[in-house]
Amino acid sequence: MAPYINRELSWLEFNQRVLNEALREDLPLLERLKFLAITASNLDEFFQVRVGGLMLLRRSGRKAPDASGLTPARCLAAIRERVLQMSADQYSLLANSLLPAMDAAGIRLRQVLELTPTQLAKATATFEDGIFPLLTPLAVDAETPAPAIPGLHMIVACSLLDPDTHATRHALIPVPDTLGRRVPVSSESSEHAFVLIEDLVATLAGRFFPGETVTSTTAFRVTRNGDIAVHEEDAIDLAGEMEDVLSARRFADTVRLELRHDATRELARLIQALAAASPREVYLCQGPPGLASLMELAFLAGFDHLRDADWPPQNPPCIVPGASMFESIAAADLLLHHPYESFEPILRLIEEAAADPDVIAIKQVLYRTARQSRIINALIKAAENGKHVTVIVELKARFDEERNLHRADELQHAGAQIVYGVKNLKTHAKICLIVRRESGHLRRYVHLATGNYNESTAKLYTDFSYLTCKPEFGNDATLFFNAVTGRSKLLRFRRLVPAPTAMKPLLLDLIASEAERAKQGLPARIVAKMNSLQDPELIAALYKASQAGVRIRLNVRGICCLKPGDPKYSKNIEVVSIIDRFLEHARVFLFHQGGDTELYLASADWMTRNLDKRIELMIPIEQPALKRRLVRVLEAFFQDNTQAYRLLPDGSSQRLSRAKGQKSFRVQDQFYQQAKKAAKAREHERSMTFEPHVPASD
Repeated sequence: MAPYINRELSWLEFNQRVLNEALREDLPLLERLKFLAITASNLDEFFQVRVGGLMLLRRSGRKAPDASGLTPARCLAAIRERVLQMSADQYSLLANSLLPAMDAAGIRLRQVLELTPTQLAKATATFEDGIFPLLTPLAVDAETPAPAIPGLHMIVACSLLDPDTHATRHALIPVPDTLGRRVPVSSESSEHAFVLIEDLVATLAGRFFPGETVTSTTAFRVTRNGDIAVHEEDAIDLAGEMEDVLSARRFADTVRLELRHDATRELARLIQALAAASPREVYLCQGPPGLASLMELAFLAGFDHLRDADWPPQNPPCIVPGASMFESIAAADLLLHHPYESFEPILRLIEEAAADPDVIAIKQVLYRTARQSRIINALIKAAENGKHVTVIVELKARFDEERNLHRADELQHAGAQIVYGVKNLKTHAKICLIVRRESGHLRRYVHLATGNYNESTAKLYTDFSYLTCKPEFGNDATLFFNAVTGRSKLLRFRRLVPAPTAMKPLLLDLIASEAERAKQGLPARIVAKMNSLQDPELIAALYKASQAGVRIRLNVRGICCLKPGDPKYSKNIEVVSIIDRFLEHARVFLFHQGGDTELYLASADWMTRNLDKRIELMIPIEQPALKRRLVRVLEAFFQDNTQAYRLLPDGSSQRLSRAKGQKSFRVQDQFYQQAKKAAKAREHERSMTFEPHVPASD
C-alpha cells in the first residue's frame, strides 16, 4: 500500500509551522503575538469541523481505517496527544516570552488584584457603566433547567455560599463577544495596561448575587461541532434550511472544553457536566482560554514599532490610473499578483460595470465576501440601474453562511437574480462575467481568480487574478453560468476546465503524460503550488510519476498527505511550505509537456472535496509573457531560505536554513520589492510622457 500521511495530523503540523513563527525571537513582538493568535483561531475551526466530523464517525461505530490506516477513534486519540503538546507550547510561549516582552514594551496584562487604586477605580467604573448592565447570570441548580452554553463564548462560573443557611449553589455568567476581551486600566499615556474582561467579571461577581458570598470562580469556553450537514434533498427552502443549521451549530455537541487549570475540583466537575464533555474533550489551559482574541492586541494603536513595516499594495503597471478597466483589458490580457499588486482594479472593474450605460449584464459567483463589501454594493447599484445581475451565492460557505444569507437578501431586494449554489455541491469557482455593448456588438469581459471576491482578505492572502476579453473565455464563462443556474452539465468548454467533471481527469492525464515522457528518457517535470494535497488518486499518480523519473516540486502551504522522500515511491518529489506575513493561497500548476509547457491557475486545491464535490475552475494561461512570469513565480518558492520548510517523510517539517555564505532569500519580500520597483518604473515613465491639452471640439 502506498504511504499516506493522515490528513488531520498533517494539518496540525501546518499549525505547528505557524506557531514556530511566534517562537522566533528575531520577529517583531506583535507579529509573534499575531502568529500565536492565528494558531489558536486555526485550532478553533479545526475542532469545529475536523474533530466534530470524526466524533460523529466514532459515535456511529465506524471502525474502517482511512488511507493512512487510522480509525476515527485512533485518529482522535492522536489528535488529542498532539494538541495537548501544542497547547502546552502556546501557553509556555505566552507566559515565559511574549507577556514579559509586552510588559517591557508598555503593553501590560494585569491581574485585577495587582491593580493600583487608580487603576482599580477605572476598571470598576468601566464594569459598572459598560459591562454589568449587559450581563445576565444564569442559575445552576436542581430546580432550574441546565442553561444552554453557546459555543466559543467566554463563560464565568461561580460557586456561591449563603452566609445564613450555609447552602451552596452555582451560577454562570456568559460574557458577550461584543464587549471585547480587554478592559483598559492605563493611567499613563505611554502604556496600555489592561485586564481581561472575564477576570474583572469574576472579581466583581458579587455584584450579581447580593447577600451571598462568591467562594470561587473560573473561566471556561466550549467548542461545539460545526460539521452539521445541510439536508438538501429534503430542503424546499435552502435559505431556511441554512438558518436552521446556524441555529443548531450554536448548541451542537461539545468537541472541546477549555478550562483553566486552577479551577476548583467542584467547579470543574460542574462545568464538565453542563458541557456534556467527556474527559477526553477537556483541555486544561495554563492561562486564559481563547487565545485567538489576542489578535486585537497585534493591531493596537501606538505600537507600530513592534510590528513589521507596512507593505502597501502597489498599483499594477499594466493598469493606467484613471483609464477605463475595459480599455485596459481590451488592450491585453492582464495577470495581477495580489496583495503585492492591488486588488483595487478588480473593485474598479465591477464598480465601473455597475455605472456604465453600455454594460448590459453582470454575472458573478460569491463565496466569501468582506463585511463591508464594495463588490456587493456595486452589484446592488448595477441591479438598481436596470442591468441584468445574476449572483450565485454559496450559502454553504462554512462560517460565512449568515453573512451570505443577509447580503443575498439585499441583492434580491435590489432586483438581482439570486441562485443559492447547486444541490449537493459547493460553488467555489471565482469568476465574474460582464457583458458590454461596443460598436453595435456584445463583448464579454471575464475575471477569473484563485481567491475570493473579498477586498479584506485580498490584502492578506496571496492570489492571482486573470482578466481577459478573449471570445473563447467569454463563451466558456457564459456556458459556465448557464450550466450552474440552469442545472445543465458542465460540458463543451473550449478553455476553462471545470470540476467536478473535467479537472481531475485532466490533471491525472497530465501527470501520466509526464510519466510516459520520463520512461522514454525525455525531460519531464511537474511544479505545483496549492494550499492542500490530499486526494488519494492524485497522490498515487504523483508516486507513479516519481517512480518513472519525473522531477516533481510541490509548494503546499497546509495539509500534505503525500509522503515525500520515500525511496520507493517519492524519491523525486520535493515538498516545501512557506509561512510568512501573507497567507499563501494561490493555486498554480505547471506541466513540462515536452517543452510546450502547460500552465494553469485554479480555484481548487488537490483535495477530493475540491475535485469531486465542488464546482471549481482551472484556467489555462497561454500568453508567453504571462506564462514566463508564472514560471518565475513558481521557481522562486523553491529558492526561499528564510521562511520555507521542507516536509519530511514522517509528516513533520524542518525549516530550511541558509548554507554558509549563502545570501538570504525571502520570496514574499522578493515579490513585494519587484511589485514596488515595477510600479515606480511605470510611474516614472508616465511622468516623462507629455500629454498636450487639445481644445474641445464644438
